[in-house]
Amino acid sequence: LQTMETSTAPLVNLLRTKSKQALLLYLEGFREACCLHRVIILCRRSRKLLIRTGQCFLLNGFIFLGSMFVLKSVVIPTLLWILPDQCSQFSSQELCSGGSILKFYSFLRRGLVQLLYVFWFYPFYVFSIILSNLWYNDIAKHGFAAMETSGYATTDPSKQNETLRNTEHQERPAGLGGVMIGIGEQAYSLLLLSFFCIEVYATGLLPFIGKFMNFLLLSWMYAYYCFEYKWNFTEVGLDKRLDFFETNWAFFAGFGSPCVLAIFFFSPLISYGVMAILFPLFVLTATGSPAEEVISAKRRTWKVAGLSRLPIFYIADTLSMKVLSFFSLESQEQIKDSKAL
Repeated sequence: LQTMETSTAPLVNLLRTKSKQALLLYLEGFREACCLHRVIILCRRSRKLLIRTGQCFLLNGFIFLGSMFVLKSVVIPTLLWILPDQCSQFSSQELCSGGSILKFYSFLRRGLVQLLYVFWFYPFYVFSIILSNLWYNDIAKHGFAAMETSGYATTDPSKQNETLRNTEHQERPAGLGGVMIGIGEQAYSLLLLSFFCIEVYATGLLPFIGKFMNFLLLSWMYAYYCFEYKWNFTEVGLDKRLDFFETNWAFFAGFGSPCVLAIFFFSPLISYGVMAILFPLFVLTATGSPAEEVISAKRRTWKVAGLSRLPIFYIADTLSMKVLSFFSLESQEQIKDSKAL
């Protein structure tokens, strides 16, 4: 027993050390996400940013969530008053005999509510997704510009990713070759995130650990989306983004947690409305976050090796590469066929 305890002691100590490092980075990420005072400062320095952020609040908060509130608080109670669901609400009990009238009224209520969803909420939901995504890019752009001109950040935001960006510039060729590489990265990124979204949804269906895994993957997904705008403007390559993200997985899990906490316990439509309001705030927080410096400063305090890279996107990456390989082979065969003709 003493020999077994002696042999397992280093493993237990290593596990304890790594868990402490992960917790510290998680808390740093959570703290960075909660620095919402940056949003106020940036909005005060950029009128365009203030307008775009206000439009997001108006569209998704006042109109979309307001419509849901009116439905739950006014429309449904009014329908229940006009089309009662209890016999005691009828003036004549003869109307309620057999219960057929209650079933008919219930059918009418559900039908009218579904019509509201089909002709108002679902179309507005799609419209809001399209318009909000266009506005998110404007919000990130104006926020990044405000960071560069205001002198608010302790360091120039365009230099926060200097190491990653310089490496990328050395690897990417100029001219048409660089453009083609950029297009290829965009196509790969779209596939990667699409498969990762499917993975997030699938984990939510797992028994026992499904909710926890769904929360964790959602946190990573929202954190990546928030920082992606910043990395686009600082021209950080996709491979460098993924390496930095997966190496510092605990920090980004913490950064995405506040947004997921705000939407995790609501119905899908209400969750979307809340997320659509909060997401631009976290995008701006990520834009102003010196994440690289925070992580480096924390790692310098560790006396042992830091956390290892966690392959968060392994499944999505494998599926994306298979899809790209398939289309690449198809295009090569078409070229050979055209040359043969």
